[in-house]
Amino acid sequence: MAMMAMMAMTAMTAMTAMTTMTARTARTAMMARTAMMAMTAMTAVRPSRLAGRVTHRRGSLGECPEQGQISLIILGFTVIALLLIIGGVDVTAVQLSRARLLDAADSAALDASDALDSGSAYQGGLQSAVPVTDGSVRQSAAEYLAAQPRPHGISAWGLTDGTGSPDGQTAVIRLRGTVDIPIAASVLAAFGGSVNITVESRARSGLR
Repeated sequence: MAMMAMMAMTAMTAMTAMTTMTARTARTAMMARTAMMAMTAMTAVRPSRLAGRVTHRRGSLGECPEQGQISLIILGFTVIALLLIIGGVDVTAVQLSRARLLDAADSAALDASDALDSGSAYQGGLQSAVPVTDGSVRQSAAEYLAAQPRPHGISAWGLTDGTGSPDGQTAVIRLRGTVDIPIAASVLAAFGGSVNITVESRARSGLR
C-alpha cells in the first residue's frame, strides 16, 4: 500500500511538472507569435512610408520640365510679338515715306510739264500741249527738287532713268529716295543694305 501511494504521488508530481512546462511553452509560443506579428506590421508600414516619400519626390521632380517648357513658350511668344511690333512700325514708316516721295514727284512733273522747249516750239509750232523734251523735263525737275526740302523720313533722293518726255508733250518724272527706317535701320546698315523707293509721276500741260 505504501508503495502504491508513493507511485501515485510520483505520477501526480510528474503530471504537475508536465502541466507547468506545457503552460510555459504555450506562453513562450504566444510571445514569439506576438513578436513576429509586430515585426511584420513594422516591416509593412516602413516600405509604404518610403514608397510615399519616393512617389512625392518623383512628382516634385516631374513638375520641373513642365515649368521649363512653359517658360520657353512664353519667351517665344514675346519674341514674336516684338518682331511684329517692329515690323509694323517700319512698314508704316516706309509707306508714309513713299506717299511723301510721290507728292514730290507729282509737283516736279507739273513744274516740268510747263518747261517749254523753245527749239521744238519754233520748229513744230504749238499743238495741243506745251512741247517738252527729255532735256527740258530733266533740267526743270532737277531745279525744282534742289529748291525743295527733302520730306521727313527720306535721307536722299534723285532722278533716275526714265525721266523725260516719251512723246514730246508729257513730262515723266521717276524719283528714287532712300527711306530712314526707325528701328531696323541699324540692322540693315550692318549688312550694308538700305530701303530704296522709286515712284513715277506724269503730267501734261494742255493748250486751248
